Order: sequence, then structure tokens, then C-alpha cells
Amino acid sequence: MLILVPTPIDEENPLEETALNLLKNACEDGSLVAIEDLKPGRRRWIRWGLPREKVDDLILYNEHTSKALNQDLIQKMKSGKKIFLMSDGGLPAFCDPGQELVNLCHQEGIKVTATPFYNSTILTLALSGYPHQKFVFEGFLPAKKEEREKALKKILEYQNAIILMDTPYRLKGLLESLAAQAPSREIFLALDLNSKEEQLLRNVPKKILQDLKSFKREFILILSPLR
Repeated sequence: MLILVPTPIDEENPLEETALNLLKNACEDGSLVAIEDLKPGRRRWIRWGLPREKVDDLILYNEHTSKALNQDLIQKMKSGKKIFLMSDGGLPAFCDPGQELVNLCHQEGIKVTATPFYNSTILTLALSGYPHQKFVFEGFLPAKKEEREKALKKILEYQNAIILMDTPYRLKGLLESLAAQAPSREIFLALDLNSKEEQLLRNVPKKILQDLKSFKREFILILSPLR
């Protein structure tokens, strides 16, 4: 499993409680922790009250090391290891090298999740693994079906990743529309983010329709960028 750990922008601020407790447990269960920069990463680690003796075990993961590390990390996760990914400040895998690792996890069927983060749309982008240096936020589609279908047809022409949101009771209809209009375009669906019921699905719309057992759930949907 890959766990994204958002960190405070200002290193003087405390780490979110859920993340802190998970990292404390990680020190005891043999999980791995990857950080963007060793010096500030170790400094924060100690400031947050995490075990000083573990700082030498932190893995350096950034734009200079990611390509060499990705396959090794994937194999470790396949063998059952948990890996926690942290950036210097903010959300890892959002516009940084962690995006490719998240993408590989989805391709290999490895679970990806994150500790609590305040912005659900940005978190969904990071969890999707899709390239998102440029993306389109469309938000809510029109309520009337004819207008929705027309709007969706136009949206599907965009080349970049597209973020869609709607009310829970429209999720099934949206997936059915996507299955009809863009049957081969992969989508990422984040359901009930940061809750015990969280579910992340990445596939073509028809397959997600088949796999989902319950549709009336809070969601954010991302259309994959066109190649």
C-alpha cells in the first residue's frame, strides 16, 4: 500500500494527528517512509516527536531519485510493505515526482490512499496518478439531462485531466453517460474520501458501473487526459 502524507507548509506547524499516529506505528511495523529532502525532512521528523533513531532509515525520494526507486518501491509494496510518501510541505504526488509512483501503483493493482487533507479536489488529483500539470475543473454539470449530455460532449473534447463533481444521486447517471459517450476513456472515481468507506476506482466507465455496489455516495470524478 502507498499512503500519501500531506505535511504543513510551515515546518513550525504540527503534523495532522492521524498522520502522526500512522507514522509512529510505521516505525514499529517495518513500514518505509520516503521524503523529498533529507535535511528538512529529518528536522521535521524530530520536531514532530517521531523516533530520532529512525531518521537514518528515511528514503530520499525526489525528481533526482524517483525513476531509479520506483520499481524497487513497487516490488516492496507487492511483497506487503507499506510505504508512506511525504513532500517538504503540502501534498505529495500533486505536481511532483510522486505522481508517477501513484500511477504505477494503480497499474499494478496496489492500493493508494492518503491521510486527511483539506482540499478534496486536489487530493483526488494526487490519488489518481494522472498527469495534471494542466487540468480543467468543470465542477457540477447542469441538472437537466439534455443540457448535461450536451455539456459532457463538449467537456470530453478537452485534452487535459478533467475534474467533475455532482450530488450522490446523480453518480450512476453520470457513469452511464460516460459509458455511452466515452466508453474507452479511463476515469478515476474517488468515493467518500478520508472516511472508513473510502473507495478509489480507476477504470473505464462500464467496468466501474459493474464493480460499484452502492451509487449514492459523495464522489469526485476525474477524466484521464487524452494521450
